[in-house]
Amino acid sequence: MPRASQLLHPPQTPAPLRPAATLLLLRDSATGPEVLMTRRSTQASFAPGAYVFPGGTIDAQDAQGLACAQRRDGQTDDTLITALAAVRESFEELGVLLARRPDGAWVTASDLATADRHAPLWPQCQARQWRLATDEVFVLARWITDRDLPRRFDVPFLVARMPEGQTPIADDREQFEPVWVRPADALARHERGDFFMVYPTVKTLERLQAYASVQALLDACASHDDPLWTSCPRAGWLAGKEARYMEHEPPFGELALTCPDGQIAHHLDWQSEQPVALLKNVQRLTAPNPGFMTGPGTNSYLVGSPDGGYIAIDPGPADAAHVERLWRAAGGDIRHIVCTHSHPDHAPGAALLQAWCARHGSAPPILGLPSASTARAHSQFAPDRVLADGERLCLRQSDGICHTLQAIHTPGHAANHLCLVLEEDGLLFSGDHILNGSTTVIDPPDGDMDAYLRSLDRLDAACEAYGIEFILPAHGYVLGAARQAIAQLKQHRLQREAKVAQAMRRLPHGTLEDWVRLAYDDVPERLWPVAQRSLLAHVQRLQSLGAVQP
Repeated sequence: MPRASQLLHPPQTPAPLRPAATLLLLRDSATGPEVLMTRRSTQASFAPGAYVFPGGTIDAQDAQGLACAQRRDGQTDDTLITALAAVRESFEELGVLLARRPDGAWVTASDLATADRHAPLWPQCQARQWRLATDEVFVLARWITDRDLPRRFDVPFLVARMPEGQTPIADDREQFEPVWVRPADALARHERGDFFMVYPTVKTLERLQAYASVQALLDACASHDDPLWTSCPRAGWLAGKEARYMEHEPPFGELALTCPDGQIAHHLDWQSEQPVALLKNVQRLTAPNPGFMTGPGTNSYLVGSPDGGYIAIDPGPADAAHVERLWRAAGGDIRHIVCTHSHPDHAPGAALLQAWCARHGSAPPILGLPSASTARAHSQFAPDRVLADGERLCLRQSDGICHTLQAIHTPGHAANHLCLVLEEDGLLFSGDHILNGSTTVIDPPDGDMDAYLRSLDRLDAACEAYGIEFILPAHGYVLGAARQAIAQLKQHRLQREAKVAQAMRRLPHGTLEDWVRLAYDDVPERLWPVAQRSLLAHVQRLQSLGAVQP
């Protein structure tokens, strides 16, 4: 974890969480599944005027409903109480009750006419011998309210099929205008501005679009003990507006690093004019070289402080204006220039930055690993000094605070690739070995897939040893959940390799062009020429392992 002294914003304590439950009632229609939604009162303290699914906070009295609750195998008291709360709320708000009569039939509208929506529900169910169909309620997701909001809830989103013979009727106090709507239609109306929904509702509906029937969704939920997803979103600024992101989305890790307590203070717009502070001792300046292979541009980093000087990581392409901005961001005090590898969007700026420093003071050494004989002509690189595997560069402030970068040799993307660990803050500067939003190209002969995978294992070990939670790539936003990101990346590579092996066995005399159509059938065809480079790396690894015939 980053040191508290290096965080950009003072700590703040998010509002406490309140347990709640939400129920998505579903039915099939000729055009696909529909979900029951209702509009909240414009006077409501939470999400006024929004279209929502019925639900609310869990009451202490909800445990009393256990006496008349149906239980399936594996349902604990806690999960049942959550389901009971959602069932109760749907009854109070919409007059819909997931309950069966003693003969097993659904409770009907005429049955419900004898019940009082404003009186305690559980005694009424017991008196009528109604059994609550909580065994037919499944967990879809778990949403935890964003850290920046003043009222916060921990809310399982549950799903169930709408009971037969009932009609939703809003209470016209908290809820209004019950409506059956297809997820796609609700999202389209929200986009037009006439169906306001809060972020978790929108994201839930987006995922519901993947299911062709109610049963398909219920089966998916029934096959997991845990929610299909859990999220506590984070917010930042993008294009002048608040923007929220879930854990799997690229900006999430950067917001977790810069604003760990949920402060909405970080700007996510990509630009090349000003450095972006990630910690007090880490700045990122993105080179103005966006493109197909570079994404928003190459990230140059400055590690250090005005007191102890800076280390520049990956000065980028030979762009004089970018180099000058990097020098100015460091206040002219650059002690070392480190290149993670020799590709033309990373290393050429090193000599320009060194020369600029020399004209205004002293010339810092350029450190890294020399390019191997396998490197292409445009990737030749010779540092002033070789940065050995495991070597540490330390900047010390006058108050004794240190910023120590350890080099880790990570061949794979390039034979001379290295990553850097900022030991005191648990950060990994990953160069091109790990990117955010895409997988790096492994281009033989300088690229080697087997070496790449072994380097991932080394980085995972470093993350464990130094408590690394954040990865700072050369392209894209900061990645969070570092070890999970590495594991997912390795799994993705091995799954792709399995498809390559399958393609080679299917077409044993095929070419790379033949195999890429099969192994990368989930990738747009326009990307296949680039994908062929990594495919060749997979082929070479498979052949070296004896998994396929050369």
